[in-house]
Amino acid sequence: MATDPSANDSQATAGRRAGPVFFQRQEFQRLLNLYGRMVAAGEWRDYSIEPGNEACAFSVFRRAAESPLYRIEKRPALARRQGAWAVIGQGGMILRRGHELEQVLRFFEKGRFKVID
Repeated sequence: MATDPSANDSQATAGRRAGPVFFQRQEFQRLLNLYGRMVAAGEWRDYSIEPGNEACAFSVFRRAAESPLYRIEKRPALARRQGAWAVIGQGGMILRRGHELEQVLRFFEKGRFKVID
């Protein structure tokens, strides 16, 4: 009994996303708005974007030569379970997770946290 090899390929990739994960325009604009506010407040000084096959991360830095203070990560595979969005601290601890970007970014509201040198 012969089977169609393309049918097996489509089943194997059905659960996986093809290609790297990126931010949508509105998501990226919201991240840059937050970044601009934090730069104006003197908290952040640099950022990087790290697309990947499973997740995309927006990392923010106090100084460019250091490790990131926070990573705001979009991981579509977790969208139905824990939520696609997460704020991850320096030690890799997940500080906030949620289904909506706005909900997750509330972590950075004024008075909720303070960066200590």
